[in-house]
Amino acid sequence: MGELKRTTLPFTSLVGLERLKLALILNGINPQIGGVLISGPKGTGKTTVVRALADLLPEVDVVVGCRFGCNPKNPDFLCADCKGLVDSGNKLKSESRKMRVVNLPLSTTEDRLIGALDIERVLQDGIQALRPGILAEAHQNVLYVDEVNLLPDHLVDDLLDAAATKINVIEREGISVAHPSDFVLIGTMNPEEGELRPQLLDRFPLHVAVGSHHTIEDRMELVKRNLAFEDDPDRFRQNWEAQQIELLEKIIKAKELLKKVALPDVFLRAIAMACDALEVDGVRPDIIISKSAITNAALEGRTQVNLEDMKLASQLVLSHRTRRGGLLEPPSPDDVDQAITKAVEVAQKTERRKSPTEVSPEDDEKAGPRVSGGRFGRGDKFAVGGRQEGKKKLRRE
Repeated sequence: MGELKRTTLPFTSLVGLERLKLALILNGINPQIGGVLISGPKGTGKTTVVRALADLLPEVDVVVGCRFGCNPKNPDFLCADCKGLVDSGNKLKSESRKMRVVNLPLSTTEDRLIGALDIERVLQDGIQALRPGILAEAHQNVLYVDEVNLLPDHLVDDLLDAAATKINVIEREGISVAHPSDFVLIGTMNPEEGELRPQLLDRFPLHVAVGSHHTIEDRMELVKRNLAFEDDPDRFRQNWEAQQIELLEKIIKAKELLKKVALPDVFLRAIAMACDALEVDGVRPDIIISKSAITNAALEGRTQVNLEDMKLASQLVLSHRTRRGGLLEPPSPDDVDQAITKAVEVAQKTERRKSPTEVSPEDDEKAGPRVSGGRFGRGDKFAVGGRQEGKKKLRRE
């Protein structure tokens, strides 16, 4: 049978949703960011945008013939078969392939997600007795979970384990088999249908909330493009081919520039100070803000992060984060911008005054009081927005 004709709108033809498209592009440039959570009511184009991303995903290196898509350039994350070849002195043959979007349906069983072991064969054939699951398919790809807030708890636990360790472990009757499972996690949810477990919420590096509000012109243009696509998909895609190629080339150039982008210590200090002042739980947000700011600078063709990169990255990273152990709502965009801007000012003064390693106990005692829960700067005080106790809400764009 021939391949089914693609029925996805081109990414560049989608109307609106600019913040969401940017978040997805950043993950395409730098998969180490790790993914994005998309929240919003039904009919806002969440799934359409994710499916359209497939055309713009970059290529990755894989071992020829490997069932798990191992990356030959990452010897620390090889399956047992590939590791055995390396240990025996063989060189792994590699090839390039495009990343793809792997779907995780809500009806998925645990065996389908993590894989199944044939116990009778496992002692004789080892890893060959494993029937790979979705987490194997997702390695070096995008794992897409629609209505992720409705995913059964036992599947959420398996997903959390793989997302945290980048390894999938299948254990049956005392026998354990492991393989790499490093993926970009993209989930969509309608908050009206239920909340997301805090443990899983925290595993989504970026968050974008989309609304159903469009201008009249946008609604008209959206209808026109959908009608044109339904009438002649091939012609429609051809009309948008130049824009698709232009964006793809921009992504490729950004990937090449990524390692050359510098994040000055003064900005790194500002990120840490802002997260501390906003009372964000854990240090994962600091890391993701840094990665995202660097990636956005590369997308813009720059080799140094600036304040706008940090503001954008911080809004994407912090808009769904728990604070003060879950007692505070996620910060508003204004609170985030204010915190980053003032943190940069304070950090610049600190860097000019002395290096971070020269802070004495006497200076620490003179440090300013904790502002919104975090001591902000050395002797500098300011407030960051208002505190809001109670249940968290995911704000929309």
